[in-house]
Amino acid sequence: MSDLRVVVIAGGLSPEREVSQKSGAELADVLRRVGVEVDLRDVGADLLPALAEDPHAVVFPVLHGTAGEDGTIKEVLELAGNPYVGARPEACRAAFDKTVAKGVLARAGLATPASVTLPKEAFHDLGAAELTSRIVQRLGLPLFVKPRAGGSAFGVSRVDAAERLPEALMACFAYHDEALVERLVAGTEVAVGVADLGDGPFALPAVEIAADGLYDYAARYTPGAVEFHRPARISGEAAGEVARVAVAAHRALGLRDLSRTDAIVTDAGEVVVLETNVAPGMTLTSTYPMGVAAAGLEFGAFCRDLAALAAQRHRHRP
Repeated sequence: MSDLRVVVIAGGLSPEREVSQKSGAELADVLRRVGVEVDLRDVGADLLPALAEDPHAVVFPVLHGTAGEDGTIKEVLELAGNPYVGARPEACRAAFDKTVAKGVLARAGLATPASVTLPKEAFHDLGAAELTSRIVQRLGLPLFVKPRAGGSAFGVSRVDAAERLPEALMACFAYHDEALVERLVAGTEVAVGVADLGDGPFALPAVEIAADGLYDYAARYTPGAVEFHRPARISGEAAGEVARVAVAAHRALGLRDLSRTDAIVTDAGEVVVLETNVAPGMTLTSTYPMGVAAAGLEFGAFCRDLAALAAQRHRHRP
């Protein structure tokens, strides 16, 4: 494994730049600890020339948000010709668009919250009061309003009263021109990592997210702000079901190497998928590394093996 070289790409220009930089720094550190030569880079005009100088270096992108998870960086890496960890561009696009992903998951027989997706122009052209009233009639309360695409809970609001829905929509439209409004599903929130080290995708132990309030950006990335339980405090039967659902979501979306599915386990034991992420956070408060540790795997060696698999896949490509 001594000839393995990895380029970690982190940063970018999305609102999630800071957490991406933290993910990149943590990933580079754990890879170096297991003897991997690592180059940590941001996105810029010097990226492609640097990759061209070392076409056999494996790229491990940990870019979050637009251009990081929407398939853009993967298209660039396809053009560069370097091996890389993670899903191909078309799969990234499907997973990043929450409304498209919900359709894919529904066709695969997986449950997602009842929802409505509308652009901000609809509220202007058709009347915000009338539309918001119809949404509440259809979905009930409470609701979650979130950007159609995006991460780290930017632009996400919980709505417990109908009169707060317009305010939540305005907050959402600051991050995306289309809003996904979902019915709140009560239960235990879990994050389930999926990995594939060459023998097919498998689920890591579910991590329970016990947040006191909204699991927003500050809660996600402030140490001690959220209580995590790993494995999650759910029944053995529910644990088996969330594992099955996470792997099924990974397969249905055509993902590769790694993903993280966020879901709710209801009191009745139903697993309802909230979203599937193609570039899980790698910070000290991120659930994906917690799941790796809960599985009894050393995180640096795990990431090294993902990179080695990408290198092997590249060598044997048609």
